[in-house]
Amino acid sequence: MSPVDWTNPEPATRYHLVVVGAGTAGLIAASFAAGAGAKVALVERHSMGGDCLNVGCVPSKSLLRSSRVCAELRDAAALGWYLPKSGQADFGAVMRRMRQVRARISANDSVARYREKGVDVFMGQGRFTSSSSIQVGGSVLRFRRAVIATGARPALLSVPGLTQADYLTNETVFDLTERPARLAVVGGGPVGVELAQAFQRLGSQVTLLEKGDQILFREDPEAAMLVQESLINDGVDVEVGCLVEKVECQGNDRVIYYSNGSRSLLKVDEILIATGRIANTDGLNLEAAGVDYTQRGVTVDGGLRTSNPRVYAAGDICLAWKFTHMAEEAAMVAARNALFPGQKSLTTLAIPSCIYTDPEVAHVGISSRQAVEQVDDVLTYTHYLRDADRAVIDGEDNGFVRVHIRKGSDEILGATIVAAHAGEMISEVTLSMVANLGLKTLAKVIHPYPTCAEALRRVALKHSVGLITPLTRRLLKLWFKLTS
Repeated sequence: MSPVDWTNPEPATRYHLVVVGAGTAGLIAASFAAGAGAKVALVERHSMGGDCLNVGCVPSKSLLRSSRVCAELRDAAALGWYLPKSGQADFGAVMRRMRQVRARISANDSVARYREKGVDVFMGQGRFTSSSSIQVGGSVLRFRRAVIATGARPALLSVPGLTQADYLTNETVFDLTERPARLAVVGGGPVGVELAQAFQRLGSQVTLLEKGDQILFREDPEAAMLVQESLINDGVDVEVGCLVEKVECQGNDRVIYYSNGSRSLLKVDEILIATGRIANTDGLNLEAAGVDYTQRGVTVDGGLRTSNPRVYAAGDICLAWKFTHMAEEAAMVAARNALFPGQKSLTTLAIPSCIYTDPEVAHVGISSRQAVEQVDDVLTYTHYLRDADRAVIDGEDNGFVRVHIRKGSDEILGATIVAAHAGEMISEVTLSMVANLGLKTLAKVIHPYPTCAEALRRVALKHSVGLITPLTRRLLKLWFKLTS
C-alpha cells in the first residue's frame, strides 16, 4: 500500500525503464530492472500490490481457508468427531483475519520496499504525453523504454436496474463487515464459483447464476460437474443456462428476474457480479504514445512489444491468461526485452492454472475438449481418486488425475487434476512438460505412500502397461513356461 503522506520524488533526467502499474507484473518488472542496475520509475494510481494483493488472490484465498474450516467442522462426524451443531462462523472475525493477512503480505509490495530497491515510486495517474514520456501529476518522466502493466477490472453486465442495486464485485466484496443472509453470484467462472462456495460455507444462502450450460465453462466437463456437485452438497443453489433480464430494488430486497426455460425471480440481500474482466486502458492516453489497443487490451507481439518499439506490456492488460503467475512470467520477459538486446518470446505452452474450490481444479496444456477434438492424435489416461488410498483415508476421494499424450509417443500435451490439493500436484506435470520428460519418466518417479500425488504415477503406469502388445504377452507367457 502507499503511505498516506507520500510525496513523489523529483524525477530523474531520463529513466532506463518506466513501469506503469504496481500490480504483480509491474512490481516484478520494476524489481528485475532495478536489480540489473537500471534507473527505474514505478507509477501507480491506486494501491501498491494491485488486484492480487488487495482485491484478488490474497483476500479470496483467505476467505476460502476460513470457509474450508467450516466445512471440515460440518463433516467432522465422518471422522469420529461429534461437535455442537449450534456452531457458526464469526463473519466479522473471518473478514478481520483476511485484512490482517493482507496487511502482513502487503509489506512485500510496499513503497518503502521498492524505494529500498532503488526504484522511484510515483503515486498518481500515469498519462503518456509522447512516445517516450509519461506525466504523473506535475512531473514528466522521460524514458528509453516503458512497460504498461495496468491490469484489468471487473466486466459489468448491461442489465436494467443493476446499477441502482448497488452490486458487489471482487473490488468491493471484501469490504463487507456483515454476512449477507442471501447472496446471488452472477457468473460461474473461477471467481464466482470460489466465492459462492466460500460465502455458502460461511453461512450465507447463495444462488449461483450461470448463463452457460456448465459452470467453469473452460474446464473439463467432468471436473466442472464434480465442483458443481460439491457446491450443491454445500447448499448452493446452482442455476445454469439462465439469463439475467433485469434487477429491481423492493424495500431491502434486490430482486433478480432471470430466465432458464421459464421466467423466475430471486430475492436477495446482495448481488455479486463475477462475469469476467476488461483491460485498464482508460486514462493512459495511449494514442499519444502510438500504442495500439482494443477492448481486449494492449496489442503486443510474442516478445510483448507494442506498436511503439519503446513500449512493452505485461500482465492482464495484454494477456488472455489472467493469472498472477502468468503476469509474473510476462513481466520478466517484457523487462528483459525492454532493457537488453535480443527478443525472448513468452512461452505459453505449459501454463498451469488452479481454481481453489473444494475440490480444487488444476490444469496445464491442452484441455479435455481439445483432446476430444484431436482424438486421432491424442491418447488420454485417467486415474480416479477413489482408487488412491490417501484420498480414501482423508475422505477426499471425489476427483481424478487425467493426462493427455501424443499418440505414438509419451509426450505430455496436457493434464487436469481434481483433488483437494490439485494446485500443488499440477506442478509435477508442468515440470515434465517444460523439461520434455514424457510420461515414461513420470512412471519411474517413486512417490511416498500414501499420497494423492501417487495418482500421477498410476496414470503413467497405465500408459506403460498399454505398451505391452498381445504378441509381447504371448512371448512372455512362453518365456515363463520355458523357465518354470
